Amino acid sequence: MNIPTPHNAAKEGEIAKTVLMPGDPLRAKFIADTYLQDVVCFNQVRNMLGYTGTYKGKKVSVMGSGMGMPSIGIYSYELFHFYDVDNIIRIGSAGGISDHVKLRDVLIGMGASTNSNYAAQFKLPGTFAPIADFDLLRKAVQAAEKLDIKTVVGNILSSDTFYGDDKDANDLWRKMNVLAVEMEAAALYMNAARAGKKALCILTVSDHIYTGEALSAEDRQSTFHDMMKIALEIA
Repeated sequence: MNIPTPHNAAKEGEIAKTVLMPGDPLRAKFIADTYLQDVVCFNQVRNMLGYTGTYKGKKVSVMGSGMGMPSIGIYSYELFHFYDVDNIIRIGSAGGISDHVKLRDVLIGMGASTNSNYAAQFKLPGTFAPIADFDLLRKAVQAAEKLDIKTVVGNILSSDTFYGDDKDANDLWRKMNVLAVEMEAAALYMNAARAGKKALCILTVSDHIYTGEALSAEDRQSTFHDMMKIALEIA
């Protein structure tokens, strides 16, 4: 057992089988404070806060992932391989690309296209398609319907660059009906596939690249409750 790790101070049994992973560790704290009972903080290393509590009587953990695929790659790998976590549900923000999505929409990433070289480590004889676990995806859609929350399911883009030099890139992804861009899901989906575990990415459109609309910090806090509720229902 390779725990604790250099990045996670949790001891055996302190992390639930299902972990919700927002990018921002302070959002992890917000979820724990707002939704969970009997909360225990299991990690503060590098301020990547992690908590375990109960939601409707079920043990659930929530932990920040940081920004980008290298960061979520480390944390999700350790959770899957060292802490025996079965499910990781990313809950984050995204920039809308498609005309079919608008500000505040909740998206579910069925697939995660990427411009990253993350898959090269697996030495595959072709192109790997990072996809969500269908069981988690189906449960998320059903939970959203029960909660009367509209969702858009489709392909998202996990990008390695926030400030990209290719000014045509978004237009090209948009032509392929990619819904929105974020920075973590593809690595999470690949790590889950390699570990034989389950992963899902649920996003809220916080800004739209083509309309120029964007949520304020206050709006993000209130709007993001919908995706948090969906994730907690299926945890």
